[in-house]
Amino acid sequence: MRNYEAMYILKNTLEEEATDAAVTRFEDVVKNTGGEIIKTDRWGKRRLAFEVNGITEGYYVLMTFKSPSAASQELERILKINDDVVRHLVIKKDE
Repeated sequence: MRNYEAMYILKNTLEEEATDAAVTRFEDVVKNTGGEIIKTDRWGKRRLAFEVNGITEGYYVLMTFKSPSAASQELERILKINDDVVRHLVIKKDE
């Protein structure tokens, strides 16, 4: 298993319950595909560096996890198709 980091920005307009549900859903994607969550940092609402599709603020989340490559690919696929995600980035960390 490899170490990964996933940073994603959720829409600022989401209710707290919807934000919690989205974070839990992304954690479950990793867990259900054989990975383990090391840490999830919720940075909260912050201003974006530049406007994206009319959005100027977002809810930032940084998730650190260990998983096989299939789990990270599935997480990236889910992040791409989710309408509540403004931007995302999944990277493999050095050992």
